[in-house]
Amino acid sequence: MLGYVVRDFAGDAGLAEVAVPEPGPGEVRLRIRACGLNFADTLMRAGRYQERPEPPFVLGMEVAGEVEALGPGVAGPPLGARVAVFAASGGLAERGVFRADRCLPIPDAMDFATAAAFQIAYGTGHMALMRRARLEAGETLLVTGAAGATGLAAVEIGAAAGARVIAVARGAAKLEVAHAAGAEVLIDAETPDLRAALRALGGIDVAYDTVGGEMFAAAMRAARPEGRLIPIGFAGGDVPQIAANHLLVKNLSVLGVYWGGYFAFAPEVARAGMAELLAWHAAGKIRPVVGERLPLARAEEALGMLRGRASAGKIVIEP
Repeated sequence: MLGYVVRDFAGDAGLAEVAVPEPGPGEVRLRIRACGLNFADTLMRAGRYQERPEPPFVLGMEVAGEVEALGPGVAGPPLGARVAVFAASGGLAERGVFRADRCLPIPDAMDFATAAAFQIAYGTGHMALMRRARLEAGETLLVTGAAGATGLAAVEIGAAAGARVIAVARGAAKLEVAHAAGAEVLIDAETPDLRAALRALGGIDVAYDTVGGEMFAAAMRAARPEGRLIPIGFAGGDVPQIAANHLLVKNLSVLGVYWGGYFAFAPEVARAGMAELLAWHAAGKIRPVVGERLPLARAEEALGMLRGRASAGKIVIEP
């Protein structure tokens, strides 16, 4: 079969023929129908992600497909079942082996591409905003990088929770995507003084920052007392250095969130959040945006688009 293989962290990666894997105890094999790309994939490809598989390995951590084989002693999900899986790797291929207890049944009304675009962005947003930040109806939520898959999920979740959502993105087209997802206030990322613009709007209660650098600094300066700041990613390339004295003086909180980590220490929390999200999806409150659907042969191009933030919504590979 074909898979996108990372052979080393110095840049040797690409499509290659690999053996079809066999599931072991506790595992299932999927016929992969869609793999959602995440900025974390670009970090993992370079060996800079917090989870670091030993090369060679197949990239891709967010998968949807059909169960076609069960490992020894595995009772389900049944053969032919449509499932989504959050995995460490293995998704950018025609088939893959994954943990059976990570398989999430896909609702009949959800296609494979949407399922592959759903788990990480929405799971992270829900965990960050609803559990960690305790976002309340009527509060003001700032989302930076609001047209990317991670930012759009936060916009939708914030709007579904009754918050006033301020979206920051680059250009009118991307801002319109954020507006369609539920953002009430739109600010171009090229605005010279973001802090002043946010203060003129009355400040913010919660910041969901996917960019880092000056974006995070502006959000912190515009936060109201008891504001909550969530540094969810660093797509701008600059990891913020936070002055603790500023947190003290303004009574601010900075909240770390790694959704995938909950599967190790509190999997029931992650599953409960996903159940609520699926209910919201069924009710039409959230609708994942798939910005690009590309074949496996264009995986390298897709990763380049992800690094360059060239797509609004999720990039999905369909083998």
